[in-house]
Amino acid sequence: MRAICVTSDRSLQVCDVPSPEAPPPGHVVVKMDASAINHGDKTFLARPAAAGAALLGSRHDIWGASGAGKVVAVGAGVPAGVENKQVAIYRSLSRSAETVGLWSEYAQVLYTSCLLLPDAVSARDYCGSLVNVFTAHAFLNEVIAAGHKGVIVTAGNSATGSGLAALAQRRNIAVISLVRSATARDELSGHGVKNVISVAEDNFESVVGALAEQLGTTAVFDGVGGELISRLAPVLPINSMVYVYGFLSGAVPISLPSMLFMAKNLTLRRFSNFESATARDQQRLMAAMTELRSLIADPIFRTRIGREFTFDQIGEAMIYEAQPGAKAVLVA
Repeated sequence: MRAICVTSDRSLQVCDVPSPEAPPPGHVVVKMDASAINHGDKTFLARPAAAGAALLGSRHDIWGASGAGKVVAVGAGVPAGVENKQVAIYRSLSRSAETVGLWSEYAQVLYTSCLLLPDAVSARDYCGSLVNVFTAHAFLNEVIAAGHKGVIVTAGNSATGSGLAALAQRRNIAVISLVRSATARDELSGHGVKNVISVAEDNFESVVGALAEQLGTTAVFDGVGGELISRLAPVLPINSMVYVYGFLSGAVPISLPSMLFMAKNLTLRRFSNFESATARDQQRLMAAMTELRSLIADPIFRTRIGREFTFDQIGEAMIYEAQPGAKAVLVA
C-alpha cells in the first residue's frame, strides 16, 4: 500500500509498504478515507521531543494521528459491532508498537483510539474531529475536578475551542469564547454559543473582566499565548488557572509582572490531552467515547475541510494555510 513516511532527516515521502492484514489482539485495521493535517502534525514532525511518547510506535515510520475510515478487520478482544463500522481515529489516545500510522491506505490502531460514527454521516467530515472533541471533553473533566466553575477559551473559533464551548454549555458550565474578529464572533454565535467576544473590540479587556467575575470563569484554555494572555491575565478573577495547550502566537512571549501572580494567585500550567486522566484511565476513556458518540453528529464537531490533497501533494498540503479552523486533508 502507499503511505506517507518520515525519513531520517524528518521530512516526508510517499512509500510503498506492506498492508496490515491480520490485526493483533485489541487492534483494528481501518481502510482510511481521509486524514486531517493538524497543527500538532507539523510541530511534532519538526520537534519530535515535544510529543513525548505520544506518536511513537508507528510501523514503517508512517505519520499521521487523526483520520477517519471504515474498519475492515478486527483482532481478538475487540467488542462486537466494530467491524464494518465507520470510525474517527485519534491514535495518540492508545499507544502500541503494532500501530500503523494514519497517513496510509490502511491503518492499524488499538480500537480504544477509535470513535464509532453514526451510519448516516460521512467519515470524511470527521477526519480531524476526534482530537478536537476529545481534547475539549478531557479538559472539562480536569477543570471540573479541580473545582473550576467556568472556562475562558482563547481560540474560541478553532475546532477545539468551538467544541469546548458546545460541550461546556451542554454541561451547564459557564464559558467565554474569545475570537479574533466580528466575523468569527457571528459564526460561532450562529452555532448557539453564548458569550462570544472579539479581541479586536476596543473595550475587550473590561468586557471580559466584568463577565469573568460575573460567571466565575477561573479556568483558561489557552491555544494562543503571547500577547493575548498578557492582555487577559490582569482582568482574570482571583485564583484563576491558565492551561497552556497551543501556541498560535508562535514565539511571542507572555509578559506579566510578578506582582500580578501574587495579587491574583494566578497559576500557569500546560494541558496535554493524551496525558489527561481521561486518556490514561481505560474506563474513563471508554466512558468518554460512549458519551462523545452520542454527540458527534452535531455539525459543530465536523472537521472544517479547507482543501483536499492526494498523497503525492504532501509537500503542498503541509504548507497550506486556510481560514482559521479549516484544515488540509489527505485523501487516501
